[in-house]
Amino acid sequence: MFETHNQAIRELLGRGPAALDAAALEAAAAEHEATGKPLALAVVDAGLLTVPELLTRIAAYLGCRHVPAVTGGPAPELLALLTPEQARDYGVLPLAEEGGAVELLAVDPFNHQVVDDLAFALGREVRLVVGPPSEIEAAILRHYGEDHTRLEDLLAEIQPEGYAATEDAVTAHDLEAMAGQAPIIRFVNLVLAQAIRDQASDIHFEPFEHEFKIRYRIDGALYEVPPPPRALALPVTSRIKVLANLNIAERRVAQDGRIKITLAGRAVDLRVSTLPTTFGESVVLRVLDQSAVQLDIGQLGLPDDVRSGLEDILRRPNGIFIVTGPTGSGKTTTLYSGLRAINSPEMKLLTAEDPVEYEIDGIMQVPVNPQIGLTFATALRAFLRQDPDVIMVGEIRDLETAQVAIQASLTGHLVFSTLHTNDAPGAVTRLIDMGVEPFLIASTLEAVLAQRLVRRICVNCREPYAPDDALLQQAGVARAAVGDRPFYRGRGCPRCHRTGYHGRLGIFEWLRLTEPVRELVLARAPTLDLRRQAMRQGMRTLRDDGLRAVLDGETTIDEILQYT
Repeated sequence: MFETHNQAIRELLGRGPAALDAAALEAAAAEHEATGKPLALAVVDAGLLTVPELLTRIAAYLGCRHVPAVTGGPAPELLALLTPEQARDYGVLPLAEEGGAVELLAVDPFNHQVVDDLAFALGREVRLVVGPPSEIEAAILRHYGEDHTRLEDLLAEIQPEGYAATEDAVTAHDLEAMAGQAPIIRFVNLVLAQAIRDQASDIHFEPFEHEFKIRYRIDGALYEVPPPPRALALPVTSRIKVLANLNIAERRVAQDGRIKITLAGRAVDLRVSTLPTTFGESVVLRVLDQSAVQLDIGQLGLPDDVRSGLEDILRRPNGIFIVTGPTGSGKTTTLYSGLRAINSPEMKLLTAEDPVEYEIDGIMQVPVNPQIGLTFATALRAFLRQDPDVIMVGEIRDLETAQVAIQASLTGHLVFSTLHTNDAPGAVTRLIDMGVEPFLIASTLEAVLAQRLVRRICVNCREPYAPDDALLQQAGVARAAVGDRPFYRGRGCPRCHRTGYHGRLGIFEWLRLTEPVRELVLARAPTLDLRRQAMRQGMRTLRDDGLRAVLDGETTIDEILQYT
């Protein structure tokens, strides 16, 4: 719980008659932003509150009962109310039963989905109780045990002969029956839980003629897990479609859906996409784990000058700010972090997204739906009648969307959006190619941030080495500029799956539209001229920022050469 919900904890500590001293709270928040330490722990470490006092305030904020310590153990009949899987997945422990309602100690009492899901599963009212999270986790482990099931063990228990291997041989009723069988449910749950534990960003289910592959994307690279029998492709796919409320009988067209689940007490969203292929449906799940994503400007890893420039943009009353980069480069996370930074009761914030990736309290978020005519452009037009201060449009894809975004900026709104271009100056060229008049770009566009995500060297197996001249030449680095500074790489260890990398970091290219740049935009100057002018005024290119990270020992030259 302490690792997440920083915004809610800041709100509850800063209001009411017992609010913490504003300066002290700001100091703790600054430490949270600088170090990544959860705000709750920063407050405790600063001596502003003890853990019991903090939990008491959280309970009052949520309207829950507070238990200062987890002592003894629940009665056997209380423990029997939950299965071990429910207790572990939702992070709860039965505490008491009164008048048909069940009180559950919760590792994360902020997660309201726990109440809805377990109230439905148990058929009775559920009330969450706040207690020390570490003690609750230990008690769950003590009373319900640890889940030692591995994919290999579960696959050995499943009899593939019991499932139809050909798609033409099954009916919709057969699919429903297979999707509801206990071994298939356990297998899918285990695959999802393992992906969340490994911090995967995507889960791929891929049917081929003679095999059924499952792969996780971790830190941008794909890793294959032990493949299940080919005969499980249809029941596993059907189980995922059932969870996502998709039409399991329709296997000829692509479908999109969403799954909301709770694993280890954390609420996780999974965006589901199915695609008909030669040998069955390919299914990809995008993991949207808000607790694993730091929607905070201080946690993005921005260089000081870029962060200062971004904070200046956020304070502007109007203009357009664009983040650019390929799919999976963290553009949406950057924009969300900006929105979170200015989200307050005094501001009206609206977003149009395809789809809404993370739900943020206080922001009106609209999922676009082109099939019914709700495009980015039509959503933007409607936004202008909603009296907003800040608007975010997920992506500028066409001239119509660009024109409405410019109109919104000219009428006094701050507009955030994204583009798919290779670098920051390329965003200007892309808008002109769409048909936007250069004078409109010059008068509304304030800044462009290009970014990439590169893999971070595993700190567990990091070792120094001396790069050879050929590698330095390929990266465009002079040997004299390196001097005696060592470069680093990962040897490979179990923690990083023998890759030498663990986690990712961002590299950035910040283009501020100064007057000289605006003059070049008006003159329809090519991207190369825009880049030269931007570099004269201090812009670091993606390659330069990447080399900074290499020299700081955070990533490798190979990663920078691959992504820039």
